[in-house]
Amino acid sequence: MRAVRVHEEYETWMPEPVRPRWQSALRFAATLVFFPLLCAVWPAVAAVLFVVGLFTDLITAVGEGFGDGCMRFVDDTLGAIARLGSWCVTWPEPRHEGDTEYYRARVGRKVAHWTTRATDPEGGTSPVECGIPRRDHRGVGGRYVAEAALAQGWELRPTDVRRKVRLAWPAAPGAAGADPAQYLP
Repeated sequence: MRAVRVHEEYETWMPEPVRPRWQSALRFAATLVFFPLLCAVWPAVAAVLFVVGLFTDLITAVGEGFGDGCMRFVDDTLGAIARLGSWCVTWPEPRHEGDTEYYRARVGRKVAHWTTRATDPEGGTSPVECGIPRRDHRGVGGRYVAEAALAQGWELRPTDVRRKVRLAWPAAPGAAGADPAQYLP
């Protein structure tokens, strides 16, 4: 079976379908209930895993391979809990569902923010790569993000548009050049 590369599928680069208003309102109401619980559970699990980690340090002193597996378990557990919040919606999302101009402005602000960080010599370390999450571009699609970013000097990286559009600043040290046309559908 041939593996399908996500950046070649044209449909994934298009805007997301507009959700019904009731669905957005229901998701926002569920977010109001669920997100505070998530904010309480994540630190509690992190604290428990920290205590368990103290004991695994003792075991790691005896066996070398155990520490790597433990760290992978901690990363996977905390990452899974953090991903639970990915379905949450913020207040602007139900209000601006289907508003293309709102999402264009949102993408423009995000790309401008990353461009400012990448070109600011006094800002410390410049980012070599960044990602614009789907939450920010769902109303205009990943193709619009790529076009807006390319216009400001960013290069497109292999990406899963259903999660985020990955970009690279070509002038940053350590950035490898790539042909952006190879990633756009």
